Amino acid sequence: MDKSIDEINRRIRDGSARVVTADEMPGIVCELGEEGALKEVDVVTTGTFGAMCSSGAFLNFGHAEPPIKMERLWLNDVEAYGGIAAVDTYIGATNKSVTRAENYGGAHVIEDFVAGKPIELRAQSSGSDCYPRRNITTEIHLDDLNQAIMVNPRNAYQRYDAATNTSEDALFTYMGTLLPNSGNVTFSGAGTLNPLCNDPTLRLIGSGVPILLGGAAGMIVGEGTQHSSAGNFGTLMTTGDMNEMSTDFLRAAYMYRYGPTLYLGVGVPLPVLDIEVVRRTAVRDEDIPVSIKDYGVPSRSRPVIRQVTYAELKSGKIELNGEEVRTSSLSSYRNALKVARTLKQWVEEGQMTLCLPTRRLDPSKQVKPMRETRKVALVQEIMQRKVVTIKEDEEIPEAARKLLRGETNHLPVLNEQGRLVGVVTTFDVAKAVARPGRQITVKDVMTRNVITTLADEPVDIAAQKLDHHRISALPVVDAQNQCIAILHASDLGKLFKSGGRGL
Repeated sequence: MDKSIDEINRRIRDGSARVVTADEMPGIVCELGEEGALKEVDVVTTGTFGAMCSSGAFLNFGHAEPPIKMERLWLNDVEAYGGIAAVDTYIGATNKSVTRAENYGGAHVIEDFVAGKPIELRAQSSGSDCYPRRNITTEIHLDDLNQAIMVNPRNAYQRYDAATNTSEDALFTYMGTLLPNSGNVTFSGAGTLNPLCNDPTLRLIGSGVPILLGGAAGMIVGEGTQHSSAGNFGTLMTTGDMNEMSTDFLRAAYMYRYGPTLYLGVGVPLPVLDIEVVRRTAVRDEDIPVSIKDYGVPSRSRPVIRQVTYAELKSGKIELNGEEVRTSSLSSYRNALKVARTLKQWVEEGQMTLCLPTRRLDPSKQVKPMRETRKVALVQEIMQRKVVTIKEDEEIPEAARKLLRGETNHLPVLNEQGRLVGVVTTFDVAKAVARPGRQITVKDVMTRNVITTLADEPVDIAAQKLDHHRISALPVVDAQNQCIAILHASDLGKLFKSGGRGL
């Protein structure tokens, strides 16, 4: 018993359509069977609510008197794009304020607009015959704008990799704060409620399909950026009118030491046309696999620690390497459910009818990495291969002599097997000399938790380590943790002398 989209829309219009949320569908199929569920259910509503950095809005301010062509402009001191037309702009969610604290950005401007708050517009121009004005500063509200259209390049990821951190330092990422030594696991996504998890072949989700976006009736434009449905990482480009949005479904946020982002509610109603749709919309958290990746490795291809499911992640704890590790979600399942239920109410009340895609999305699309035509500079190109080292059992006066003879402030410390076990600096030796006592050998004063680099590591990563840990040198080690060279902060200047490659 297949159903047509016209038949389902007739039921929506006369109020007889049976609409359920995606979390209800597995139980209905279990109770009634696939044929019974097909007969009973007409529409399944989905929802997700999480950080969607690739979001923003086109705004039109209207012309001033005298008119100005805004070449550079700021909204609450967050720079917006001025390269469209005289009084049009696009403001992105992650752009930071130039004067406020870094925890205010484009997402906060968007939320403040939707909340009805005043926004300061400041703009500059070089002036022209038709646009003679050179500067403008004014205060505007959302209802002062001719258009405020949210257009988001990438929303509603089908699923996310979970994140952990095997390094010895805390990391601050778009996946939140990751504690050292796999101290936690963070994840995102609504699982069973997610729109694309309920339509993985993209049969029902595509261009022109109506959605809930930020509390407004919106539409899918097409595939989102980084759309990679072949690997179950599909995304959607979406649009909606900001004037109809609500802060119940749209909130600005700040990821500590990463930057601003926009939390956004997105929901898609799915017509239950046949048995295939029934099977797809009966997906459970237990059916959706998630890779836990090691963000302690600064690479695009992070290693997978283990495979889990959304059900395991939502339980609050998982096992990693024989230890129980706590999990936490960066998205809100409660708000995702609110999205799905609101969308259900809209369909039940006839406020939204359904349609099939006017243009299908490619279910076989695979994302590609960036094409790089210039090789990234590696540590081995600028490191100092002649490195002065010292054994851990040598006495402090010998360390002082080596520091003086080697014209360096850092001595890598080796054990009897020649492996790196510490670093001693001029400051460490000076303290030991100034406070004579039990500190006799190098191992008594050395730093044991050594931050290191590898010869084939990009210089950018090494520079970040120097800056993050506020140190001025990194021992370069091999796979056996033997010190083969040293990289000083001053060595970074070699990149500029050789043509500026790398940083």
